[in-house]
Amino acid sequence: QVQLVESGGGVVQPGGSLRIACTASGIQFSLYGMGWYRQAPGKQRELVSHITSGGNTQYADFVRGRFFISRDNARNTVYLQLNSLKPEDTAVYYCKAESRADPDTYWGQGTQVTVSS
Repeated sequence: QVQLVESGGGVVQPGGSLRIACTASGIQFSLYGMGWYRQAPGKQRELVSHITSGGNTQYADFVRGRFFISRDNARNTVYLQLNSLKPEDTAVYYCKAESRADPDTYWGQGTQVTVSS
């Protein structure tokens, strides 16, 4: 059974930092591209960042230079470092796993990030 479990969310002040993590089980993690998405209340889910199985990264314009994605294949974990946080970054952050060799994609349950003074 495939599971993606996010952790590390919380409440942080504007300008602060947070690191969230997503740990996978039930898949050969190193073969999967991993994405971080977010969904704010009343808004559609949107891509924040993605890292390929080979380690290539991409970022949405609204987080480029502030957020950084990384992966640790030995720990089956993908991280998202969130810096210079803004109130508009408040959302539930989800991770997604996908691979060309697997017709299914997998989502975690999400972790809440709240940026507020």
